[in-house]
Amino acid sequence: METKVTREKALELLKKYNKDTFHLQHAYTVEAVMRWYAKELGHGDEDFWGLCGLLHDVDFENYPEEHCVKAPELLAEIDAEEELVHAVCSHGYGICSEVKPEHEMEKVLFAADELTGLVGAAALMRPSKSCTDMELSSLKKKFKDKKFAAGCSRDIIRTGAEQLGWELDRLLSMTLDAMKATEEIVRSQS
Repeated sequence: METKVTREKALELLKKYNKDTFHLQHAYTVEAVMRWYAKELGHGDEDFWGLCGLLHDVDFENYPEEHCVKAPELLAEIDAEEELVHAVCSHGYGICSEVKPEHEMEKVLFAADELTGLVGAAALMRPSKSCTDMELSSLKKKFKDKKFAAGCSRDIIRTGAEQLGWELDRLLSMTLDAMKATEEIVRSQS
């Protein structure tokens, strides 16, 4: 889909409402992962998928109690089209939003958002501090360990895989591949 929102406008909006390095890093990570998925799944609208990833938590830092509810108001500042607003709001479906993910991109965003946090936490535990040398088996062990990165909901990740009609291993494997492929891009932005 063609979008009238430029990355520059999106980044300006993101930084207006997000100052914390962790939140910005997460936004860059999800953006890169979404761009990777768009290409890998053959959608060709990498810019749009990336913008949805970049802006998915635009309201979280300043309005955590209104997450996904305040987003449409903030996104209106850059005249974001309805498809982008819907995607951003749908990533919190069942948690902080009643907007259901309908399109494959929205379902990927729902699933990958939470999973990038788990992969990132697992990478920080490695001597390399990187996911590039992480095997799927290591990620699966971390996924099964409920005490590890307890803030990353395994239920959301499982639900995301189910919404996509994917086996959990496919989601884990693809998201790990996406993060491996984009790690340097994300680091260069931070």
